[in-house]
Amino acid sequence: MAKTAELFPIIPLHRRIGTLARAADNAPLESTGCLTEYRPIEVRSICSKTTSRRGLPFTHAINPYRGCEFACRYCYARYTHEFLERTPEDFEHKIFYKQNASWLLKQELARLKPGTEIALGTATDPYQPLERKQRITRSILEVFSQTRGFALGIVTKSALIARDVELLQEVGRRHRLTIHLTVTTMKTDLARILEPRAPRPDLRMHTLSRLRSAGLRAGILCSPLMPGITDSRSSIAAVGRAAAEAGASFMAAGALFLKPCSLPTFFQFVKEHFPAQLPAYEKRYKESAFVSPEYRKRVAEIVDSVCREYKLGRRYEEMPPAKAMPEPRVELQPWLPFAS
Repeated sequence: MAKTAELFPIIPLHRRIGTLARAADNAPLESTGCLTEYRPIEVRSICSKTTSRRGLPFTHAINPYRGCEFACRYCYARYTHEFLERTPEDFEHKIFYKQNASWLLKQELARLKPGTEIALGTATDPYQPLERKQRITRSILEVFSQTRGFALGIVTKSALIARDVELLQEVGRRHRLTIHLTVTTMKTDLARILEPRAPRPDLRMHTLSRLRSAGLRAGILCSPLMPGITDSRSSIAAVGRAAAEAGASFMAAGALFLKPCSLPTFFQFVKEHFPAQLPAYEKRYKESAFVSPEYRKRVAEIVDSVCREYKLGRRYEEMPPAKAMPEPRVELQPWLPFAS
């Protein structure tokens, strides 16, 4: 434990420390993994309202953890550790789990209108390895199993979601539930260096099959599509073929976007494994985190053709409206003085 603390010390700051950073500094070391620290963190909210110019299909997001052990080289969410006064590299080594998540969610759902669209796992995977022990995501689903009338989307790369099949079935009876399994490539060797600690692509497809066999609406996100690496039709078609064989409800995909904090990590990956592509990436993402409209149009056409070929549905197809949510039966409690 002492050795891990030496590897990842909490650096004292001489400037004014924000509320979240202070909470992170005060978080006790709960346990350690392979060069990884796990700490509890107190928060005042678990279901946050989203603000984005990207036209997101949800208005609220839930992330049970801060940081993600899967260590995906392209992860845009590394910037979230900046709020804790940590580095982008710490994102995969210093994992914080949010305490009192289910208690907080009960209070917050009681304040939301029926039909509110909520996404679980927008910044960190809700089923990363720590979930096996902490079971925070499961506690969140248990809250949804006691309410009714929301639209809930879950995004994960983990086979661990199959643990909660029966609970997800109950959530699906009460809400509009859609589950997304992210698979960027069917090439195991590429996935291993691209998403070092995530389950193999074939295991994710097997998990998708189990979810579909349980009657759950579940499909594949073939995202992000990385220029010159995973955006060829053959690569996308391999994912589509496997998705169809697993009985996927749909397949969707989006192009890679890189926030400034993610550039060094991803460019280092490209330099090591796809050096010929590095100049193109530096040029493409020099002035914008997003690819050009022309590129988006081109890959969208490829994805559409693959979906037609394998008869895969659409991610946002019309679904029956969720049943009206009854009046909340929970008694609202005073807010605890936690950091947000």
